[in-house]
Amino acid sequence: MEKNRKKYRIDTEENKEFLKEIRENLLAFGHKFPSPQGSSYYLGDDGTPWKERKRETWITCRMAHVYSIGTFLGHEGSKELADAALKGLRGELYDQTNGGWYPGVTAEGAALPDKQCYGHAFVILAASSALLAGRPGARELLEEALELFDLRFWDEKEGLAADTWNTDFSVLDDYRGLNANMHTVEAFLAVADAMGREMYRTRAGRIIDHVISWAAANEWRIPEHFTKEWKPELEYNKERPADPFKPYGATPGHGIEWGRLITQWALSVFREDEQARKPYLDAAEKLYQRAVGDAWNADGAPGIVYTTDWKGEPVIHDRMHWTLAEAINTSAVLYRTTGKERYASDYAQFMEYLDNQVLDHVNGSWFHQMNEKGEVTGSVWPGKSDLYHAFQSTLIPYSRTDVSVASAVYRKSCCLEQA
Repeated sequence: MEKNRKKYRIDTEENKEFLKEIRENLLAFGHKFPSPQGSSYYLGDDGTPWKERKRETWITCRMAHVYSIGTFLGHEGSKELADAALKGLRGELYDQTNGGWYPGVTAEGAALPDKQCYGHAFVILAASSALLAGRPGARELLEEALELFDLRFWDEKEGLAADTWNTDFSVLDDYRGLNANMHTVEAFLAVADAMGREMYRTRAGRIIDHVISWAAANEWRIPEHFTKEWKPELEYNKERPADPFKPYGATPGHGIEWGRLITQWALSVFREDEQARKPYLDAAEKLYQRAVGDAWNADGAPGIVYTTDWKGEPVIHDRMHWTLAEAINTSAVLYRTTGKERYASDYAQFMEYLDNQVLDHVNGSWFHQMNEKGEVTGSVWPGKSDLYHAFQSTLIPYSRTDVSVASAVYRKSCCLEQA
């Protein structure tokens, strides 16, 4: 029993091997994602594409990102799979008339309306990883994505990103949201690490300062939805609390994820200045501790609830796989950054829960949604759409804490090759 439990503890050889096994299984699971046009099919429970569903840009980007990293890891077929996703981003997902990327296409290939910051942030992330992987056309894709993002989504005055335009960029929606800004931070840090463009790291810091301010004023539960003047709308979507992208209330998984991104940013900016980075690391810990305190085992059963109200009471009890992945990541990062044993203990709990309930030991990948009874469900996330969150959680615990995951793995693989 003791030997088996070693695989849950950070820095044991057993844990490293466990994550490697999960990572290789995930990469194998996703091989069938490319459609003939390159855009990503939504994957079903056993990895078979659900071809009747729309093919979305954010999923395609995530697959490009994952398999670009796969090239550093020597996973067979990764180069071809990354290139297939890039083909989709340069092809049917791209708006040749107005510029930018559609949210996706229907099963028949018709473009979906609007232009979303969320998807465009993922284009930047995917292209940054593909650039590191040396994939053809990646640099051109990244340059175009950055130029468009700077023009359409980045608000230099506010130091934040807008959310949604109509298809031809003539009308900007009044909604402002932090989900898109969170992935903008991730994308900006990836660009800074991959290309050395520190302007984007500075921008990420401006977003982070806003988030910390809003969270600190709200007992470290982050408001997610805002008016066009960036005033929090705490009751937004109360009638649709389980929305997959704009749920009501606090999203503990985002509090956890922000904790990791804030830590990465602070360590990368204040490398030699412990005093300057301390307020940011303190904020990262408070965000993580609030989210885990509210959501882990909140209803007496293992797992992290999807959402809570503003007093920390569960609203949507279902557990999403991505939240667990981010909990694994952030507990590891905070352990490495602070040395506090509580984070290593949390990490072990999360890994044990992953093994016992969330890993699909029959079909592969992770179950993407479970209820409080531990039963697989699909009211928000049916099937297993992509690999991104789960895959990153097999790498981040043993990667540099001050560098984006693709750059960290790339640098490590280069050093190994030179050795």
